[in-house]
Amino acid sequence: MAETINPQGTADFDWEALQLDGYNQIQRSEMSDRYEKTLTSINEREVIQGTVALITKKEVIINIGYKSEGVVAANEFRYNADLKIGDLVDVYVECREDKTGQLVVSHKTARMHSAWLRVNDVLRTGEIITGYVKCRTKGGLIVDVFGIEAFLPGSQIDVKPIRDYDVYVGKNMEFKVVKINEEFRNVVVSHKALIEAELEEQKKQIISGLEKGQVLEGIVKNITSYGVFIDLGGVDGLIHITDLSWGRVSHPEEMLELDQKINVVILDFDDDKKRIALGLKQLQPHPWDSLDTNLNVGDKVSGKVVVMADYGAFIELATGVEGLIHVSEMSWSQHLRSAQDFMSIGDTVEAVILTLDREDRKMSLGIKQSMPDPWNDIETKYAVGSKHSAKVRNFTNFGVFVEVFESTFDDGSIHSGTIIEMKDKSGIVSLPYGVEGICPAKHLKKEDGQNAKVEETLDFKVIEFNKELKKIVVSHTRTFEEGEDRPSSSAKQSAVSKTAKAPKKAAVSSTDQAVKAVNENTEKSTLGDFDALAELKEKMEKGE
Repeated sequence: MAETINPQGTADFDWEALQLDGYNQIQRSEMSDRYEKTLTSINEREVIQGTVALITKKEVIINIGYKSEGVVAANEFRYNADLKIGDLVDVYVECREDKTGQLVVSHKTARMHSAWLRVNDVLRTGEIITGYVKCRTKGGLIVDVFGIEAFLPGSQIDVKPIRDYDVYVGKNMEFKVVKINEEFRNVVVSHKALIEAELEEQKKQIISGLEKGQVLEGIVKNITSYGVFIDLGGVDGLIHITDLSWGRVSHPEEMLELDQKINVVILDFDDDKKRIALGLKQLQPHPWDSLDTNLNVGDKVSGKVVVMADYGAFIELATGVEGLIHVSEMSWSQHLRSAQDFMSIGDTVEAVILTLDREDRKMSLGIKQSMPDPWNDIETKYAVGSKHSAKVRNFTNFGVFVEVFESTFDDGSIHSGTIIEMKDKSGIVSLPYGVEGICPAKHLKKEDGQNAKVEETLDFKVIEFNKELKKIVVSHTRTFEEGEDRPSSSAKQSAVSKTAKAPKKAAVSSTDQAVKAVNENTEKSTLGDFDALAELKEKMEKGE
């Protein structure tokens, strides 16, 4: 064959005519087509399956049936410590031939691609999957699912609050895929959803057998200021703070702690059985039932002040057994003060039982009964006509109050009095000798139809006098409602003298004259009438 030289001096050699392999051009073309058909048809950006052909420390060689083999970094298989030659694995074709003609594949990308397709299928079907808890993160845990890092929120770990997330790290757990964000490729899983599904079945069984009075075992799930939530095995019930103990409880934490196992009794539940009221104290006998049967009215008892109010104090004699000391039973004084003036919470006091109702579980107590009643010997100590020194307690525009009381207010007697205060719609009326009476609202109506007001001075008729209770009830309305029966001024004095129990035929004593003088001057006396008072005192001292 002649060799020709082109103008540039390059040899013009006919390579096609060279038959070194013994095949001509047509034969080589046929063989090339036949070879191409033996190779796997692959496309870029798709996942295909290959066979592990060789494993080294740094690389894993994958045979995918292509004209070149794929090379994958060994660390992409670190999750699979048991990988061996001959295993089938997925690879993602990134490039069929790079600049060097090498096939470029990735097992990690294949796993991610397959995992994303799989996780979408799982979300659609609700299938339960297994994942590996890799580490803790803010608000929850990171879980490996099919090679994808999914987020497990703390609220989705369990049905009960989790205080230590670290105990789950490094463990395999079952999950349900609950949310996928396509844009950011985020996956959210839940373990709680599996538990709830299991508990739902248990819940149906538990609820179907609920009965009032039934005793169940539960676990303290949550503690609040108003009560404790108990897990009954998938169903939650509430023990209100008032049902924790027969005694008073400031906060439920005083009695129970989280995760504590306790027995409770079912008190009530609604029609749908979604709200269950539980009790703890009901498992113990009521303290009133074990109260000493020999305890009676008049006995002395000792207890601790547990509650204070303006009207009195509650004394705890034993856990769950309390008695009330009304402020009126704290002192013999007629001028009531606040209960806080006598005692404070935590004080230990001795009292006398005034009333005892075991059926209604009520008890009233008194502390003034441990002191002598100043009214017991009042008629002997302050006999009519006797003279006494007394401490002046108050000046008013109708007289001077002293610390001596005399029973001169018989039923039906009429006295001049001044309304000094309104309390609970009733009027407090100041009567002669420092005595105070109560005028109910309906008895404050005057003859012109108007209601009497504070600081008005009017006539009042005694409609109830109780020496034992130190109680005088008066009425202004009765002084004019009875018409012609209304006593005259002289009749008032007669009533006063009658109350003083003076003999009918005896001469008017000097004391009666003094009473008359005070009554006649009640409306006229002022803070400046000291001369009149001095004159009255002088007459009393002379026995006139």
